Amino acid sequence: MSDWKNNIDLKRLPRHIAIIMDGNGRWAKQQGHLRIFGHENGVKSVREVAEGCAELGVEYVTLYAFSTENWNRPKDEVDALMSLLVTTLKGELETLNKNNIRLRAIGNIDSLPEKCAEELKDTMKKTEQNTRLNMVLALSYSSYWEITEAVKKIATDVKNNNIKVDEIMPETITANLNTAGFPNPELMIRTSGEHRLSNYLLWQMAYAEFYFTDILWPDFRKKDLANAIIDFQNRERRFGKTSEQIAAEQTQ
Repeated sequence: MSDWKNNIDLKRLPRHIAIIMDGNGRWAKQQGHLRIFGHENGVKSVREVAEGCAELGVEYVTLYAFSTENWNRPKDEVDALMSLLVTTLKGELETLNKNNIRLRAIGNIDSLPEKCAEELKDTMKKTEQNTRLNMVLALSYSSYWEITEAVKKIATDVKNNNIKVDEIMPETITANLNTAGFPNPELMIRTSGEHRLSNYLLWQMAYAEFYFTDILWPDFRKKDLANAIIDFQNRERRFGKTSEQIAAEQTQ
């Protein structure tokens, strides 16, 4: 077993890790380059994290790749990001299949440029039989958008007499989110030193453990993933219960 895994308890892994990949622009500026240079180098970190999660046995990793708010960035940067998405998907297909990784996506995929949406759907189709790891890209995504869409679906069901208002439960909302069928993230990692969720998986991360690091995303590697998981494993997850209740349940 390689050094980066040594201190991880493989029996207590988070099933689902959510990541906010922050700091590409600052990293590029430090190198004296345009922001897109940081995004290009951030792809290496995506590969590292995906391979690391697959090696460990994590079932899901969701990456905040492009938010609905990111459409407000300068057009040149948005165009470059969309072009990078297409070339990355084409370039990584062989690696995804080699590592038995299934690509999935959440967000308003229909709002992506046609070429990007087509390449994304094609890559998802060509990896849909893979079973080792689900790598989920959050693209043109925000929780406000996602929850609003879920409310619209539920309201339509009420209007069509498919469900009564008093039958609406938290599970009803969960079933109408983009992540329906996925386990909720247990660990959220954000790079670059920022301490906020930025409209990301707000419903799903109600009980997630948050891990913030000053490392800029292009510098994030497997050893940094390991540090986040070890920190997660050192925490007590109580879900509203007392420490004594948790201890008693563990001895049963």
